[in-house]
Amino acid sequence: MTLTVPAETLADFCRAVLSGVGADTETARDCTASMMHGTLHGVDSHGVRLLGHYAQALQGGRLNKAPQLQFTRTRAGSGMLNGDNAQGARATYAAMDHACDLASEAGIGAVGITHSSHFGPAGAYAMRAAERGMLALVTCNSDSFVRLHDGAERFHGTNPISVVCPTGGDPWLLDMATSAVPYNRVQLYSSTGTALPDGVASDGAGQDTNNPDLVEMLAPLGAGFGFKGAALGGVAEILSAVLTGMKLSPEIAPMGGPDFSTPRGLGAFVIALDPEAFAGADIVRAGVLRYLETLRASPPRDGARVMAPGDREWAVAARRRVEGITLDPVTERSYGELATELGLPPVG
Repeated sequence: MTLTVPAETLADFCRAVLSGVGADTETARDCTASMMHGTLHGVDSHGVRLLGHYAQALQGGRLNKAPQLQFTRTRAGSGMLNGDNAQGARATYAAMDHACDLASEAGIGAVGITHSSHFGPAGAYAMRAAERGMLALVTCNSDSFVRLHDGAERFHGTNPISVVCPTGGDPWLLDMATSAVPYNRVQLYSSTGTALPDGVASDGAGQDTNNPDLVEMLAPLGAGFGFKGAALGGVAEILSAVLTGMKLSPEIAPMGGPDFSTPRGLGAFVIALDPEAFAGADIVRAGVLRYLETLRASPPRDGARVMAPGDREWAVAARRRVEGITLDPVTERSYGELATELGLPPVG
């Protein structure tokens, strides 16, 4: 039997757990907002299933429970934010707010983030900019798990990229990893005994495997043309690590531990663009709406449906806001343990 919980009840529980392990109000707020974005929009790998991980990292000392973020404006449209080893959402929401402030003055705001940590779904921070009428780009790097094209070892992280363009309603939203599939897909296929598609994951020698239980690394996006996905992973690496002076993916400690006491030192990067500084907000909004209308009217092949980036997510969010969110058994068990440990009422 599965447990289905209203979205607001789930958010309240997440905030209570984070506060219960000592996180300050801002960290509990932002971490919860990030996870709920993932879960509401069907990005479950980066949603509330991460609550136990973040609680462990806060308790262990990897994450600063009360970080003192420091923003330095370096030029008219650029700046750097020192995350003080904050949970990644805390640092990245703040950086995007600063980027939007810069863009409202200079037309563009670019902020590099230092001394951060895993930030969950990149689209959550792009959406923060869209709420202010801005276009945005968000990226980060992470510990190595994706081989290079024709490579035989883990090199890049999954290194996500998110881009948003506001419409006045649901925006055009790209939120993607630069690996062929997310690792949680491999775990799902393993649990169901399903063979993986060709060209998405590799064994320890870098050879393609369809057996999810033999996977030691992911392939870059693009299968036979994986050099394109590997290059996109490099774009995320350069913006997030090189431009900020932070660690490259092979230098970052694994997300899953075993060390949960040492900060990982991740970098990230956000850009906000004010459409008023270009063609003008009304013209840009009309243009993207025209683009989306034309895209969705494009004839699909038999048995298929043409969708814009974000369409699936908006549909999932609308349904989950009404029907609630069903927790997988592993997450439900983790929540029960957290509630018992912290003396909290069970989530449902």
